[in-house]
Amino acid sequence: MDLARYSRQILFADIGEEGQRKLLKSRVAVVGMGALGTVLANHMVRAGVGFVRIIDRDFVESSNLQRQMLYTERHAEEGIPKAIAAAEMLAQVNSQVTIEPIVADLTWKNAEDYLTDVDLVLDGSDNFQVRFLVNDVCVKHRIPWVYGGGVSANGMTLPILPQETPCLRCLFESAPAPGSTATCDTAGVIGPIIHIVASYQAVEAMKLLVEAKDKVRRTMLNIGVWEYSTSSIDISKAKRPDCACCGQRRFEYLEPVAGNQEVSLCGRNTIQISPAEPWAVDLSAMAERLSLSGKVEQNKFLLRFYVSDEVRLVVFSDGRVLVQGTDDLSVARTLYARYIGN
Repeated sequence: MDLARYSRQILFADIGEEGQRKLLKSRVAVVGMGALGTVLANHMVRAGVGFVRIIDRDFVESSNLQRQMLYTERHAEEGIPKAIAAAEMLAQVNSQVTIEPIVADLTWKNAEDYLTDVDLVLDGSDNFQVRFLVNDVCVKHRIPWVYGGGVSANGMTLPILPQETPCLRCLFESAPAPGSTATCDTAGVIGPIIHIVASYQAVEAMKLLVEAKDKVRRTMLNIGVWEYSTSSIDISKAKRPDCACCGQRRFEYLEPVAGNQEVSLCGRNTIQISPAEPWAVDLSAMAERLSLSGKVEQNKFLLRFYVSDEVRLVVFSDGRVLVQGTDDLSVARTLYARYIGN
């Protein structure tokens, strides 16, 4: 193992050679490979974390390039899944690290498969449903994770250590109602806040992985970069005995959901429809069939079918479909049934 590439990191006394060897043996999962996730994965790979699993359900679009640091115009033009594109770029950064890209929607069905064989989970997601799912898995299996979020010019981050600190549901009992909070797609976002928040997350991750738990921050850090403001909220007394997750150990977000799962991707004018059971789609055969009804673009990971200039269906190889151009569930269901089937 070549330690020379980490020489400057090893010179940092709180890591040293012993800490570096711990990093090399560590396993991390990054949930979401958007703006936060690309920064997090980049830090983990460059720091020499031995195994990095990157999980994302989406593909690269041109609007991502302003802040999602691992992607290029080629990735956007070809519609490459974010996990695949990120793994491609990260493999050129550090060949000593094992990078496992997962193109999937993290759900109650697969979350424990993807998140329980790692030492740490990093939150690069963009919604509370996924974060509560991560929280359930990590509390249930006693795996530390680091929450982060950023929108506009503001962000926050918090390390969560099961049994030691409040969990996410101690602080946020339920997910905000759709449309009640700002998102990157409704309020915008500037790149620097994302890099700052994710870098704070990465620092806490490194502390945990080198076993410097006493140095881990036990506060929620809030950052505003446009007006420059920072605040730190003490959450040490926020742990609730009646918390559904860590208090009562009811892991509601891991409970089975029947039928197709339909999710409105807030601010994106997109409905995601996931089949009750994943099925292997023959993308070429589907592309040939759909080409009789409209324009189709295909790569080995997905196909895009243009219903009209405003509406398109993006079909992934596991049967998941994004209906882009509507936030009306009934319209999305109709299009899904008409072109994909029941």
